Amino acid sequence: MNFAVALNPPDRRAASERVVTGASLADDVVRDRAGLEALADQWAGLEARSDGLTLFQGLGWGRAVFDFEDERNNKGFDPVIATLTDGQRLVALLPLERISEKGQTALVPLGHAFGQYADALIAPELDPREAMRRLVRAALIAAPADTLRFLKVRGGSALMRGLPQKVVSTGYEEGAPYVDLGAYEDFEAYFRTIKSKTRKNMRNARNRLEREGTLTHVVAQTPSERLVVIERTLSGRAERLKEQGLSSRAFRDAGFSGFCRSLAARDDIGVAAFSFVHDGRPIAEQWGFVHQGRYYAFVASRDFSNSDESPGKLHLGEILRAVAAEGATGCDLGVPVMPYKMTWATTAVPVRDYALPVTARGLAIVWIWDVLTRPMLKKLVLAMPRGLRTSLMKLAGLGG
Repeated sequence: MNFAVALNPPDRRAASERVVTGASLADDVVRDRAGLEALADQWAGLEARSDGLTLFQGLGWGRAVFDFEDERNNKGFDPVIATLTDGQRLVALLPLERISEKGQTALVPLGHAFGQYADALIAPELDPREAMRRLVRAALIAAPADTLRFLKVRGGSALMRGLPQKVVSTGYEEGAPYVDLGAYEDFEAYFRTIKSKTRKNMRNARNRLEREGTLTHVVAQTPSERLVVIERTLSGRAERLKEQGLSSRAFRDAGFSGFCRSLAARDDIGVAAFSFVHDGRPIAEQWGFVHQGRYYAFVASRDFSNSDESPGKLHLGEILRAVAAEGATGCDLGVPVMPYKMTWATTAVPVRDYALPVTARGLAIVWIWDVLTRPMLKKLVLAMPRGLRTSLMKLAGLGG
């Protein structure tokens, strides 16, 4: 993947000055790969002019999910991609899939087990509340469900602005640290905003590592190099979760590792992989995505035997320097807020989970499980010893 291409896509924006009303829109629902491909050019065009959209609602992500589910012969894959058009032009799209869980059917974001944020594509000239109303109605007519679930909705996103009033907030508010590189002339100008004491501490840590061996930062250049980093980070992250007695929604899904590996050679998703190497051995690695001028951190791992030197913090600085050199205007470091991320972040975007009950069953499950029981159990489980915690987190579905 060429950083410059992924971080600086062609400007295809053509925002209309008029406001499109609900009466002028026609809705439809795509349920298969042929329908997705028929929609591809318009999907890409809407994606290009949807401000703040993450790649997890993009055409490349949609294709990757369809390809992976087909590859693993998932007969239960049930895509539900709701669309709105104004004449011949696509103006809104909500990519979903239908799943069965906890005795109910739910509409969730396409690739929900693998993605980082839920969102919708809504043209800037549309009222997001009206667009979401139409999209949700179309999706439910085509694929009836008890609940719609939107995990990790970013504050200020099109989906957040379009959520209906009766939506239920589930869980706790989290934060996604973000680095606004576009606010500075270059990386060095941004770097000077980091506290001088912090810069000194990082410089001293780096000097200690360099006294013990050669320290290099490696950016993967080929699909095979990216695949190596992806596999190592997945293995390292899974082992770390096991040591901590924790779980996560992604790592509980048997297909997550396979899906991640399938991305290494794709040319429709910008995958970037980085290794911080000390004396020939990676001590911190991370990979993520580049999309519309932004880098999205996805999976990271590090050697905890070097914790005193904060390799994760040092490596993040190298990653930011590398993507800034290729023209990145922002870096989303992902949920949750962590000290090493906040060393570099210029802000943290609020993130929340939401559910929209549709049937009486859905309403009961959302309030009894998601609102009342799950947060309480998660708090109790996290206070338990690690050994007991691992099995209980998996059993109750409390991680992630």
